[in-house]
Formats: sequence, C-alpha cells, structure tokens
Amino acid sequence: MFTGIIETLGTVKHLEKDGGNLHITVASSLSQELKIDQSVAHNGVCLTVVSLAEDSYTVTAISETLEKTNLEHLQTGDQINLERAMIMGSRLDGHIVQGHVDQVATCSSVEEKDGSWFFTFKYDPSIGNTTIEKGSITIDGTSLTVVDSGSDSFSVAIIPYTYDHTRFNTYQVGTVVNLEFDVIGKYVAKLLSLKST
Repeated sequence: MFTGIIETLGTVKHLEKDGGNLHITVASSLSQELKIDQSVAHNGVCLTVVSLAEDSYTVTAISETLEKTNLEHLQTGDQINLERAMIMGSRLDGHIVQGHVDQVATCSSVEEKDGSWFFTFKYDPSIGNTTIEKGSITIDGTSLTVVDSGSDSFSVAIIPYTYDHTRFNTYQVGTVVNLEFDVIGKYVAKLLSLKST
C-alpha cells in the first residue's frame, strides 16, 4: 500500500530482458535503506526488490506488467518516480494507492499558468475506468486531484514543488503515463454495475 507521495527520483541504470520478464536496475538515494523482498512503487507500479548493490537495486517486471504499464518504454538513463510502501500509523498525505496500474494514458496538453502547470491526459474509456472532478487519480505513482473530467480525458494542476521533484518536468505531448484510478471509486462503480444487471 502506498500514498502517492513521491519520495525521490531514481535513474534506470541497467535493463535486462529474461524471457517475458524485464530486470530493472535503479540507482537511487533510497538504495542503502532497502531490503530484499521490499515493495517499492516505480512510476506507480509496485515491484519487489530482488537484489541490492551499494548504490542501486534491481526489481523484476513480468510480461503482464509490461503490457499494462509504461515500464516497457524504459530506457537506460530514464528517471523514474519512487515511493516505498507506507508505514501503518503515519499520516496519509496523498490517498490510498495500491501500486496496481489500471491502464496507461497519453499526455495531450501541457499548459503553464502563472508558475503552475496544467496537464491533460487521454485514456481508453472502454476499459471502464472513470474520473470525477475533485476526485483522486494516480499518475506515474503521484497522487493528484482531478481538475477537469471528461469521458476519455482529465486534467490535473501541478504546483512547482511537484513539477521539480517528479517526472512531470519531463512530460510533453505524447508522453505515456501509468494511471491508477481511485480504489474506492472502482468498488462503487463495480457495485453499481452489478445492481443494474
């Protein structure tokens, strides 16, 4: 379980294909604090630490994860949003995030407004996910509030701190991001769909 508050950025140090799996080695300031079997969210994808080095660690993404997320687009040198699992009993500063990506979206607009930024993302609505204005959304692991909500798109407003300390400063039109929709909203939508059948 995560909060969607990004702790730091990591850098992809090495990528190794192994059948349908991808071993991802990440250099990070968190590396020395991690343990094998620990869960870390990478662009919002919960992955398990499988090996450790002095300044880096390795996780493995299976083929299903690669098919549903933007991890298949990773290249050596890319920055990646990182968050360790939440500690029970601490403040929940973002919202409840599982680290299970629902689908990807594509950035369709970037607009700077008086020191903040507005990003719009388009996604495939046929999968059944939806957003609501002022509801929560996780983009590449970052907990955000939806500003504008459409049937196949939504916008978020990004403050300078978030822009400077996450991958948002690298996003441009066409960038593919991971989305995790609000878990409570997903359960409500599922229950309503069951009642209508």
